[in-house]
Amino acid sequence: MLTPLARCGVAVAVLSLTLCIPTPRAHATTPGPDVTGRAARAGHAAREAAANAGAELVAARAAGAAGGTGGPVFRACPAAEELPSPVRCATLRVPLDYARPDGPQIPLTVSRVAATRRGGAVRQGALVYNPGGPGASGMFFPLVAGLPEWERIGAAYDLVGYAPRGVGGSAPLSCEDPARRAKGPTQVPAEPSATYKQQRVAAARAYARGCEQRAGAALPYYTTLDNVRDLHVLRAALGEEKLTFLGASYGTYLGAVYATLHPAHVRRMVLDSAVDPDPRRIWYVNNLDQAPGFEQRWYDFRAWAARHHSTYRLGATPEAVQASYQRVRDTVARTPAGDAVGTGELQAAFLQAAYYDDVWPERAAALSAFLAGDPGPLAEQAGPAPESAAARENARAVYTAVLCNDAVWPAQWDTWDRDNTELARRAPFETWANAFLNLPCAYWPVHERQQPVAVGEQPAPVGARSAALPRTLIVAAERDGATPYPGALELQRRLGAEAALVTEEGAGSHGVVGGRNDCVDRHVERYLLTGDTSGWRVTCAPHPEPAPVSLDDRAARGPGKVPRALLPPVV
Repeated sequence: MLTPLARCGVAVAVLSLTLCIPTPRAHATTPGPDVTGRAARAGHAAREAAANAGAELVAARAAGAAGGTGGPVFRACPAAEELPSPVRCATLRVPLDYARPDGPQIPLTVSRVAATRRGGAVRQGALVYNPGGPGASGMFFPLVAGLPEWERIGAAYDLVGYAPRGVGGSAPLSCEDPARRAKGPTQVPAEPSATYKQQRVAAARAYARGCEQRAGAALPYYTTLDNVRDLHVLRAALGEEKLTFLGASYGTYLGAVYATLHPAHVRRMVLDSAVDPDPRRIWYVNNLDQAPGFEQRWYDFRAWAARHHSTYRLGATPEAVQASYQRVRDTVARTPAGDAVGTGELQAAFLQAAYYDDVWPERAAALSAFLAGDPGPLAEQAGPAPESAAARENARAVYTAVLCNDAVWPAQWDTWDRDNTELARRAPFETWANAFLNLPCAYWPVHERQQPVAVGEQPAPVGARSAALPRTLIVAAERDGATPYPGALELQRRLGAEAALVTEEGAGSHGVVGGRNDCVDRHVERYLLTGDTSGWRVTCAPHPEPAPVSLDDRAARGPGKVPRALLPPVV
């Protein structure tokens, strides 16, 4: 679960798109020892070479158009994007299948605020942002130009966001008929029975079939490699010879693959909350790795609530807070809060506490109020917003398609059951919810999957030497559950001696850059403005824990208790 699907940024309108779709590109199977396997590998290499050549052709055309002022035309943003002035929007058309660069095209929506050049700053180009997911939109990103933390960066850079393919207005993907979409509240057992597991297997099969039916022949083209190709074209269309990029969570993997395939086109790259790029961990093992991290962060929340027992009355120890949570869970299992929050919604809401500590005060206050007889705050925080149902499904569909297409997953339920049963014994908080979210990949209709790129192993073009990757900057929180810290160490190792790592010690909120930690932000700003880093590995003290705020006094926060101006959640 690289993205908390209940919290994927602003809601976006889902548009319909009708395409004449070609026969799907075949993707590589797991290599076998026989002739058929060798033929499959050779065919895969030829198809990927054709797609890469197509991407280079489209990028060259985009660069030529940009040089002749024929690049994307930025105008006032459509109302559906909910982006006020000075943000401007444009549409970039890219091939669905890069092996057929002149075949069917899909739109990518792009947003931008031009560099202010305030204080006499020299414009350094465009800074492109991807917030992760996969399945999240970065269209909101240029809004940070108005925040003090971004003033110097916004003076030097055009701030550019975009919706990756499948997301929002960019050829949106959905795997469910809205009329048949399940309505809440949902009830999920703390320990799934054999019967419940088989129900979830059936649901996963149905979801995978829905993706196939609704996406049709386009389904194989939602991949990290296609996202990299889109980014390559976007860079060129913006008139940039080299990419300056800020990627978070899954966006770090996207950036790392881009850097591996296009090192000569990288200028500066900030990778925040790093995914472990080891091809052996993409994506099944990476998702298993999250369970202990989420368990640790769930403990951190309970320990914090226990330290503020005088405010919340949830218990003076983490174990006592767990007991209070369990009482709430048992109650909503019988009678959903506000007729909307069952155990499923409760779990999703408190998963947010494992992602972001800025929600700790409101979540603790909601538990406290519920146990005092007021279910309103819990219903407000955990209940689904009907107007965002389509956006949530869109995010889930893209997440599923990209991860399932990117690599081979175990195809036997027995493997999933064995691995997650063992894992749940020591990390029960999120293990099964994460497993069931990803389970459609076991039954994915695109039978020939991609081979994960070996990040850091830069393939040289025939007859040429691979370009050296310039200095990059990785940022990570030591106790991040969604992207565990060893992934940042592995990414740094793979990117080489020019990759620097800034670690926020003792902290665990997912997404460190952009207003949470002054020390981290100084390192990032220095790197983006000058290209310099402070050393191979440097550390920052953790950002302050949130102050306890009860529901009664949350309006009276006082000095130092006002929430920081943050980027929307990294996913």
